[in-house]
Amino acid sequence: MIDFKVLDMTLDHVDEVVVIEKLSFKTPWSRDAFISELTRNKCSRYKVIIIDNRVVAYAGLWVMLDEGHITNIAVHPDYRGFGLGNVLVEELIKLSRDENLTAMTLEVRVNNLPAINLYKKYGFKETAIRKGYYHDTKEDALIMWKYDIN
Repeated sequence: MIDFKVLDMTLDHVDEVVVIEKLSFKTPWSRDAFISELTRNKCSRYKVIIIDNRVVAYAGLWVMLDEGHITNIAVHPDYRGFGLGNVLVEELIKLSRDENLTAMTLEVRVNNLPAINLYKKYGFKETAIRKGYYHDTKEDALIMWKYDIN
């Protein structure tokens, strides 16, 4: 495994996170969206993975009442395949435990099999489909839930 650190995301990380976002998603979040998440959204919790003083991956969770909603997880293409997605999911599950949440949920594109398999590995179950959820392609989203946080 590579030597890395997991930190809470700060405003200093946003520019590097936006680069990863653009490399990872068809409709990336803007710089302003991440700044808003960090400064205005009291429900948001974000983590970054740092390697050689560089942000190489990040993940977000909204804490809403007793549930956690995974907003996004992305790993820079140069660092995929090293298990960093696993690290991020584990961090979000730990964060959910620390926040005393009872469940976690997320949406994922129905054709994103690597992500779906990652979530299944950690006990997320397919529960429903949101038709046309992704505005860019009208692609469906798979809704997944995890109820066993502990």
